[in-house]
Amino acid sequence: MMSFLKIFVLILLVTAPAACDDKEPTAKSLFKMEFDGAKKGHDGAMPLNISVKARKGNTIDSVSYAIDGNTVGQSIGGAQVSLDVSALNLGKREITATIHSEEKQYELKGNLVLLASEKPVLYTYEILESYPHDKMAYTQGLEFHNDTLYESTGKYKKSSLRKTDYRTGEVFKSVSLSDGYFGEGLTIVNNKVYQLTWQENTGLIYNLSTLESTGSFVYGESKEGWGLCNDGSKIFKSDGTERIWTLNPETLAEESYIELYTNTAKIPNVNELEWVDGKIYANIYQKDAIAVVNPKNGAVEKVINLKGLKDKVTQHEELDVLNGIAYKGETNILYVTGKNWDKLFKIRVVEK
Repeated sequence: MMSFLKIFVLILLVTAPAACDDKEPTAKSLFKMEFDGAKKGHDGAMPLNISVKARKGNTIDSVSYAIDGNTVGQSIGGAQVSLDVSALNLGKREITATIHSEEKQYELKGNLVLLASEKPVLYTYEILESYPHDKMAYTQGLEFHNDTLYESTGKYKKSSLRKTDYRTGEVFKSVSLSDGYFGEGLTIVNNKVYQLTWQENTGLIYNLSTLESTGSFVYGESKEGWGLCNDGSKIFKSDGTERIWTLNPETLAEESYIELYTNTAKIPNVNELEWVDGKIYANIYQKDAIAVVNPKNGAVEKVINLKGLKDKVTQHEELDVLNGIAYKGETNILYVTGKNWDKLFKIRVVEK
């Protein structure tokens, strides 16, 4: 008599191949999606050529394409189509191909990096004037309102919001933050000052005239607060990555974001921000440079090289990196300083 174990093994050997044959094939085993720039990225101003190929003699009736969940085109069969991606933000985008084949539907997904269409133009600077600046101020945010310079400083137990005379360095009024807050960027809209904190997920709101606290707000998907600026209504916020978020001016909720890219790569560590003539000027943390950004799609259109500026301030143990951009409406003129710098510089930006 055949033992129970032998019977079990025999049944397993007979049924195993059948079980394998019944396994549903995956979309990747049946089809292949091909598109431009799969590895190095794609020029965001150029149409994206994309197609789906059938493997092992499978057939394709039609294909619908979506980018980040939004339908952008379709084809009969797997024929190549050209998709207009010029209106999309730069950065990593998810492509989905929905394939219809013999009354069945399959999905293929892929990632594409959209890059700026042109190389950034390089600029340098000329120093026009310099002014005294508190060398113990760990500058995080800098912005003019009329002729008064507002400054946010950082570090735990030392963070503040200041109202200053930029010509003399005199501090008209200073408000200290709670010891558990690390102050970051600031901006001024509708007679209110908005100030970020670093990792505390909290933004602070003040009355512009008195600097009295009037409220606070919390962050959304962004985990940290770095820089702020505004275009007169919308507020823009950096979080230390390549992203700049757009905040709802009423609720301060994060509504959307752009990602900073050149024609070859992303720009991470975006820090202090300033709105200048329709562009976002972004200080890149630990770099002697300012990126000039198209707020519509994240393209870095210019780079201002500020190398050497730090060498022109008093060198001391607490001295740290460039940080702080302010604009007074003067053509090609910026006011810049750094963390624990004893000078504020008025510079003219000139093409290299």
